[in-house]
Amino acid sequence: MTPLHLLSGGAAKGLVSALQARFLGKTGLAIEGSFNAVGMMRDQLLAGAPCDAVILTDALITQLTESGHVKPGSAWPLGIVKTGIAVKDGVATPLLESATQLRQALLAASTVYFPDPVKATAGIHFMNVLKQLGIEAELGDRLRPYPNGAAAMQALSQAGEPDAIGCTQVTEIIFAPGVQLVAALPKEFELATVYTAAVCSRATQPQAAATLIELLTSEEAASLRSAGGFEPTAH
Repeated sequence: MTPLHLLSGGAAKGLVSALQARFLGKTGLAIEGSFNAVGMMRDQLLAGAPCDAVILTDALITQLTESGHVKPGSAWPLGIVKTGIAVKDGVATPLLESATQLRQALLAASTVYFPDPVKATAGIHFMNVLKQLGIEAELGDRLRPYPNGAAAMQALSQAGEPDAIGCTQVTEIIFAPGVQLVAALPKEFELATVYTAAVCSRATQPQAAATLIELLTSEEAASLRSAGGFEPTAH
């Protein structure tokens, strides 16, 4: 049987994986998911990649609905995801309550791992934070961009230096083996992104896509969303 095709930002990978067996039990379908930087996933959708359901930032879902690529009225928010700082497991965690502490922690790092600064939500934001802190040039060759947050966290976990540090969305840090979440970025640099799921306009299995979205946003999955780093939206 043809699997359900999902294009998703990396932030939702852990949540989707946790619900995959439940979805299979309800529909008899496996999920064939592509998880990467949201800009890359949008580009794949626009290029005609198979897509039944899509999970991207709320802003991108709105754009794709207006352009006719997402079915109107099918969008449901999964929750708010913040961007955070990670270090390797077992390493002492730095204080990150202020801009000064964040600046010190980054400057003390031997290498800094983060997602694509052009197409990934967290990567774009992180580069802006470095510019605001005035340390972009100083970090220079210590910066290690990766295609997405999951790849950046995997590289951080394998880094030889114990004082390496990383930044991506907390959902990707929580599910990455070998790294630990220190904290979300200090309030003045906070990035809180609403992730939304929707049915693709050219879905070959729109009912299954709607079932997946219903499962992801259900009350029974609330504890999984919370444990995975999704915070409830206001409504």
